[in-house]
Amino acid sequence: MTEISADSISGHFSDYLKPVFSESQEHKNHSYGIRHQVYCEELNFEPVREDKLETDNFDDHSYHCLIQHRSSERYAGTVRLIVSNSETQQLPIEMYCKEAIQRPDLFPDKFDRNDICEISRLAVPLEFRRRKMDDYEGAAIGMINKESYSETELRCFPFIAVGLYLSATAILLNKNINHCFVMVEPRLARSMRFVGLPFEQIGPVIDYHGKRAPFYIQPKQVENNLKDDFKALLRNINNEITQQF
Repeated sequence: MTEISADSISGHFSDYLKPVFSESQEHKNHSYGIRHQVYCEELNFEPVREDKLETDNFDDHSYHCLIQHRSSERYAGTVRLIVSNSETQQLPIEMYCKEAIQRPDLFPDKFDRNDICEISRLAVPLEFRRRKMDDYEGAAIGMINKESYSETELRCFPFIAVGLYLSATAILLNKNINHCFVMVEPRLARSMRFVGLPFEQIGPVIDYHGKRAPFYIQPKQVENNLKDDFKALLRNINNEITQQF
């Protein structure tokens, strides 16, 4: 693919969507509201709450990122990055899934506490999955339905989930965090590998809010692993995120 084509993907994304990184309570509440729609009302992973905000104790030591639809100013997705600044601030993977990690050299406690994070709570609300090709199992939490997209569409459609992972990568690069963990369904990891995101499986599938496995990502390796189509998109997102810091 030519650089012009790669730039067009980045430009197409920027025409319609933008990453939003903010630590304001207003933006956090937008994230919590999307999470409630997806994880409580749609997927029934968590109980429905009266305030329509899905939160937990990890939010107090997390960065929250949104993707905003420019023309409507509505939010098209969210993701959070849980950080750990002390031994008392454990990641969820340490608290609930440590036995699943089969790579002793990649246990979170092998690294400095301020050098690790966990990506979680990626969610895309239903209103941004209305088209038939987007309405399939797994779309709410970021899976790409490869069989429903033509090669041209795969190069041109501005994936919200990919944008969220690339936004998370930009935050990690800006915060100089080098070791990232995520518990996801293997097929979601395959979706991300499809565009070149280097999800490395480090343990077996276990029953943790469904069938999930532990994966490891090095943020500094992301750009080198991305397909050409998406390298320009990462650079563009990183530029926008950097301006918001």
